Amino acid sequence: MRGNDPRVVLGLHRSRHERRLLTGALDLGVTALDTSSNYLGFRSHQVLARTAGDLLSQFSVSTKIGYFPSPGGAEHSLDPARLRAAMEQGAKDLGQEPDLVFLHNPEQSLRDASSCHQAVLMQAFEALDEAVAKGRCGAWGIASWDPSPLLNLIDGTSPRPSVLMVRAGLLVGAKALVAAEDLTKAWGPNEITVWGMSPFGGSASDSVWARIDPRVFLRDGSQLSRVQAAFRAAYSLPRVDAVAVGTDEPAHLGELVGALTGQVEERMIEEYRSLLRDHTSGQLV
Repeated sequence: MRGNDPRVVLGLHRSRHERRLLTGALDLGVTALDTSSNYLGFRSHQVLARTAGDLLSQFSVSTKIGYFPSPGGAEHSLDPARLRAAMEQGAKDLGQEPDLVFLHNPEQSLRDASSCHQAVLMQAFEALDEAVAKGRCGAWGIASWDPSPLLNLIDGTSPRPSVLMVRAGLLVGAKALVAAEDLTKAWGPNEITVWGMSPFGGSASDSVWARIDPRVFLRDGSQLSRVQAAFRAAYSLPRVDAVAVGTDEPAHLGELVGALTGQVEERMIEEYRSLLRDHTSGQLV
């Protein structure tokens, strides 16, 4: 079910996986931790267990499967047998069953598949459904950088994920926003939880955040920094229940947690959406 209180998820993409970050997150009340089997050179699970295994039980831990090591670096697969093996290995490496397992960027394999896209996707969904039923994870979801290829492949008979994770924030284009919202509607906005990711489009220190002032999207953003305002606005572009954000500094995480006190100015968000739509349709000159 969709909630009203925005939540912060500590993401470990590009993280050094240091123990002090996890203890800092717990001190701030951030108890959701998101990683992936392919993070940290396919070593994320093992490093987490080694450096902070005693802390993991205090988090709701989510991970992702779909990418596998290969001679070229990494390859993507939706093969059910490989997905099942990845879930089993992930639980073994973490030292516990994850609370949530995401199918990581399924559109990657669908682009490469020659035919039967729907059948390939449904088999992957069924493998994850089966994993939940057998207690190998608490729930399953989809983390998609580009959800548009999925829209025409699901119907009322498709297994439904518990969580959908998509890009969120002021740097997300109109096409990605619409695709994420359409996919949420297809599964039922009151039936699944939606998470955002990459709220800064790569880095909170990018020069774009010095050139624009995201505080215009808040009712009273005068007490917040531009970075905080950009983070708070991400919960409305598209509308999400939580945002996964990565950092190696507890102080930065604390700054973002503090941003949740801000209130979004919905009128400004809608005006921004209109500008995005106009720009995409070529109406702006």
